[in-house]
Amino acid sequence: MGTEATRHQSLNYGCIVTNKETLEVTHYVEKPSSYVSTLINCGVYVFSPEIFHTIGAVSMKLQEQYSKNGNGNGNREAGYIQLEQEILAPLAGSGQIYALPVTNWWSQLKTAGSAIYANRHYLQLYKAKHPERLCSPGGNEERCVIYPDVLVDKTASIHPTAVLGPNVSIGAGVTVGSGVRIRESIVLNDATIEDRSLVLHSIIGRGSRVGKWARVEGTPSDPDPNKPFAKMENPPLFNSDGKLNPSITILGCSVSVPSETILLNSIVLPNKELSRSIKNEIIL
Repeated sequence: MGTEATRHQSLNYGCIVTNKETLEVTHYVEKPSSYVSTLINCGVYVFSPEIFHTIGAVSMKLQEQYSKNGNGNGNREAGYIQLEQEILAPLAGSGQIYALPVTNWWSQLKTAGSAIYANRHYLQLYKAKHPERLCSPGGNEERCVIYPDVLVDKTASIHPTAVLGPNVSIGAGVTVGSGVRIRESIVLNDATIEDRSLVLHSIIGRGSRVGKWARVEGTPSDPDPNKPFAKMENPPLFNSDGKLNPSITILGCSVSVPSETILLNSIVLPNKELSRSIKNEIIL
């Protein structure tokens, strides 16, 4: 399966050249150094059983090289196969591979920031295909205010004065206190967001707790909406100065954020009990 990307971003993916009439893959290059095509590999394949013969032949060849040279290909272990470089690229132009271009939304999920972006689009798909899974917009004295799209597990406990959305997913057993505001975030199972707290562009891990009047906020890294076919950038965690690049905030499982503190653009590993405000840090 393939999709369109911008000319610049295509260099970060496997690039596909096809016969426009038959859609046969005539050329394939994984992460080329120069422009090849804006049609990129989505990482979804449908193989016939014959592919196992090809994989077996490649595996045998690599093992022979490993036995002969001692390490085969650099530090790679024997039997390790790179599907794109060692299977797809050699088969391109043989009449055995065809592309299926798609125009629907597609994104890599290599970073936590991309998970927030994907969550938004999954909620949009639910709205189009399974609207019954989403909370209805609005609010009243007995139910919290909802700005679509919002998905709340039926076992979650949400205070009527809370405000959720847009683009929020709440997992099973979650407790959301009074006056809480959550936007563009994912709250995983059994987490607790205490009264008057704010959660923006963040992922709250399983069993984590955000104290009262706390602020947990990240920085979104969405694609440029003004560029057709633009995909999410996946910058490294650190910039050239060794500082953490702004991104969404992530709490691992069973993290405790104290009341009246700020957690901004940070990553907190599991089972940590914080004692102060944190900005642009990774807490190991």
